[in-house]
Amino acid sequence: MKRTLYFGVLLGLFASCEDTLDRDILTALSKERVIHSYDFTRNTVSAVYNVLPDGFSEIGGALQATVTDEAEHTSENSSVHRINNGAWNPYNNPDDRWNHYYRGIRKANQALANIDSVNLDMYRLDPDPTQQQVYGERLAEMNRWKYEVRFLRAFFYAELIKRYGGVPIVEGIFELDADVGDIRRSTLASSIQYVLDECDSAARVLPATYGGGDLGRATKGAALALKSRVLLYAASDLYNDPSWAAGYADPGLIALPAGDRVARWQAAAAAAKAVIDLPGAGYALHGGYPALFKTFNSPEIIFTRRSGASNSFEIASFPIGYDLGQSGNAPSQNLVDAYEVLRADGTAEPFDWDNAAHAADPYASRDPRLAHSVLVNNTAFKGRAVESWVGGRDGPGANMASKTGYYLRKYVDENVNLLTGTTSIHSWIYIRLAEVYLNYAEALNESDPGHPDIKRYVDLVRARSGVSMPPLPEGLDQALMRQRIRAERRVELAFEGHRLWDTKRWMVAPETLGAPLRGVEIRRSGDSGFSYRVTQVETRTFQPRMYCYPIGQQELLKATGLVQNPMW
Repeated sequence: MKRTLYFGVLLGLFASCEDTLDRDILTALSKERVIHSYDFTRNTVSAVYNVLPDGFSEIGGALQATVTDEAEHTSENSSVHRINNGAWNPYNNPDDRWNHYYRGIRKANQALANIDSVNLDMYRLDPDPTQQQVYGERLAEMNRWKYEVRFLRAFFYAELIKRYGGVPIVEGIFELDADVGDIRRSTLASSIQYVLDECDSAARVLPATYGGGDLGRATKGAALALKSRVLLYAASDLYNDPSWAAGYADPGLIALPAGDRVARWQAAAAAAKAVIDLPGAGYALHGGYPALFKTFNSPEIIFTRRSGASNSFEIASFPIGYDLGQSGNAPSQNLVDAYEVLRADGTAEPFDWDNAAHAADPYASRDPRLAHSVLVNNTAFKGRAVESWVGGRDGPGANMASKTGYYLRKYVDENVNLLTGTTSIHSWIYIRLAEVYLNYAEALNESDPGHPDIKRYVDLVRARSGVSMPPLPEGLDQALMRQRIRAERRVELAFEGHRLWDTKRWMVAPETLGAPLRGVEIRRSGDSGFSYRVTQVETRTFQPRMYCYPIGQQELLKATGLVQNPMW
């Protein structure tokens, strides 16, 4: 059973009723008839899907990973560097998504209004049984559209909340010249509850799976999985500890009221388990880790965006010594060090540069996800070995070479030939089953430490085909299990847009996002040997105010009732 969710690109791109009417249509039909037509409304629903972000070039043409300790972007012109060195503010935020997602919310609200106004009298009034059947099918379809759109709107709000805290909840349609001076931010608690309620409503109506003609739409599982993630964040430290913003006059905008933290973790665990146990969804971990990121149709994928065929990501990501490669998102030594080393006895241990055997051959016997995610020196790639060593074709000395000594492999289609212009279809996964497993394990460890499901679901992620890592040790206490779950999220979900939010919600960002970004200097030793020296690539900056994004100054000037986030 196929269950992939991807962009509705075939339905067209439309922004709102006012600016999307085709001139040729208007020559034959009145504006009112177009707006109330079934086909137009289907297109407005598709337009809401098109607001979903493309994670492959999310900030300044780079992966979000490059503003975390996962990676460094090679291009000095990328705006991601302003975030890393602290040179961002309410006037200039490279990841300011406020306007983007509120445009999406407006599209969603417009689509919901259009759905309610569609005129189906041509079917309803026709006594032909065939037409009556069409009438019933379209009524059911349009009712489902409402809940798809409500889920997407909830997704957009969730993206705003994790950046800005409590945000204005808008269900009406503001005209472009509307007075928005009276708009106020809802509390964080109210904003989160709105998303949860919308997810619950969508989950009650949306199907668990679709047939071939409707692949790509939001499902019951997507709604429940978004709820799982939002509840996990709501239970985490950042959402329950406003001490980082001491003296802020409106703490309810950035933190939840004091309450039962265990109950919040229990709610997050229950929400994740509801996804895992969802009848009819057929979710399962993908058969191989690397193949998961080369497909858009997998039983592991719960919600994703499928983009059209292109080779732009390969151009941006191939090592500099390969034809047309531009290096792009260079993985860090910080991340590479996080992958465990497999021992001869079948157990695993942390990588340690102070271990002479590790340091002499740092990529040997590592967690297989390292090789699936990162191109390390001397790895076979497109017919030759990657030469990240000093003087090598992909190493220091080559213009635009990786600053870290590593190149990205995850998502990259090695079979693309840039010289002949071949292309590949890419899928950006927003939610997948492995994340839900780890959500469940984390929430359960905080609410019911020692529960056997904690280890079970982490081990399932580690044991998948293509990874085959040994199970976690028995008898880990809550604190040690917390460390292992966080470490597992780091390597399993690398480059997928989780690290920024995870380190913030755990309130460890000063030690992660603010730590120096490291790389490796590699030198040839004899004909085939190499020596390795860890280097500092960049000094990174994290200040407490960065736990929340600033609301753009242009938004504060338009909506004077908005309150800025702490210390911005």
